Amino acid sequence: MELGFRHQLGLVCFIFLLPALCNCKEYFTNSRATYYDSPDGYGTPTGACGFGEYGRKMNWYDGRVAGVSGLWRNGAGCGTCYQVKCKIPELCDVNGAFLVATDQGYGDRTDFVMSPRAFSRLGRNQNASAVLKKYGTVDIAYRRVPCTFIGNVLFHIKESSSNPGYLAVLILNVNGKYDVNAVEMWQKGQRRWEPLRRVYGAVFDFANPPRGAILLRFQVGVNWMTPNIPIPSNWKPGATYDTKLQLY
Repeated sequence: MELGFRHQLGLVCFIFLLPALCNCKEYFTNSRATYYDSPDGYGTPTGACGFGEYGRKMNWYDGRVAGVSGLWRNGAGCGTCYQVKCKIPELCDVNGAFLVATDQGYGDRTDFVMSPRAFSRLGRNQNASAVLKKYGTVDIAYRRVPCTFIGNVLFHIKESSSNPGYLAVLILNVNGKYDVNAVEMWQKGQRRWEPLRRVYGAVFDFANPPRGAILLRFQVGVNWMTPNIPIPSNWKPGATYDTKLQLY
């Protein structure tokens, strides 16, 4: 069956207009959010992602963090960023809160259990935020957004590590909208990359790492990122090393 000219023109117009018609709201998912208490409003250093003290503030996000449930994805959701907006026009800020997932958390049919600092950003002003806190749990719309950390990607050596013998590492300040899917270590003697294990959350580990400097690479989306600067041979548990690599 052949289409007439007007039908063809209408189909072409619809195809070109479709992205505009689907703009913005298509990418938001409806859910619910609540918050937890903390003495200073920041996140908790004991979050399941393993970020520790760094996870209380998460760079310039200044404590706008949250525990997530379905978005946790066995730890792959650690360090991902979201825009969260509530749905009461007279109380809710039009842009809502931009936050980082740092923990695993469950509420009453919620996707986000937010820090007080993150939850307060949902309100249009201080008074509105106070009213929202009285609700406890609110209806929201959220979408994943690119992370915008300040500074280079960092390798943080977990305190449970031991040189030599055991390496556990966190990768911090990963910008963009992709998960850290894998981490690998270069084995110089065998001339090949060996995978690290995601032991929990955002923590990857390797038993009996090679002596000397350690070269790691990590996969973001489908791309492998390889810093030119290795972790020095005298690496120490609790230390953080700058990769000199910045993602945008």
